[in-house]
Amino acid sequence: MNSYHNNKLEKNRLKKISIEGISKSYGEVEILKSISIDVLEGEFVAILGPSGCGKSTIFNIVADLEDCNDGKVDINGKLSYMYQKDLLLPYKTIIDNVSLPMILNKEKKNKVYEKVKPYFETFGLSGYENKYPNELSGGMKQRANFLRTFINSNDIMLLDEPFGALDSITKDSMQRWLLDVRKKVNSTILLITHDIDEAIMLADRIYVISKKPSVVKEEFVIDKFYYNEDKLENIVKLKKEILNLL
Repeated sequence: MNSYHNNKLEKNRLKKISIEGISKSYGEVEILKSISIDVLEGEFVAILGPSGCGKSTIFNIVADLEDCNDGKVDINGKLSYMYQKDLLLPYKTIIDNVSLPMILNKEKKNKVYEKVKPYFETFGLSGYENKYPNELSGGMKQRANFLRTFINSNDIMLLDEPFGALDSITKDSMQRWLLDVRKKVNSTILLITHDIDEAIMLADRIYVISKKPSVVKEEFVIDKFYYNEDKLENIVKLKKEILNLL
């Protein structure tokens, strides 16, 4: 592990996700090779790797959508999964889209509305409750998508390149928005991305994985004091280290 943290990582915290030596092959093609990753309670962890390296396969195994050939995954809590595409239903209002997980769970709509409405302010969506998806910008749609994921489970959230389809200006704005939201909630978050800057900005720890067959190349603990916009030379140094691994 490369650590630039002033304090030791709190290894005594509860493990919310434990990925131990998972491997995955499709026929003769080996995708993952003995991948081990831990995510502690309240952490924001990024899995960083090139496109097509098997990051989404890791998520599918964590979410129990696929089986691994070897290894095991232990989840301590309830998962929710946010995909890159917003998947909002165009014929439903934003509040109905956000409420959908609870309504599908047979909860009464008026009670669900009472629960979700306060979060519209937290997530910067006040005034958009009764709008439809086609009335929102790409960034606002992703806020609504994130809120729906949070409503489904605010315990453990899997984010699959959530800002990958946005233009660079909107993407930067959304990353800063997510940092602000994270101060207001205590979710455990696991992100997959191929964007080095995004991983450094958002994550407490970064696992860098290789091309297929994917292995964990290195783990970095990110000190937000050491890596910030006022210390650009530190960020450049870290980016070079990561690039050398990819």
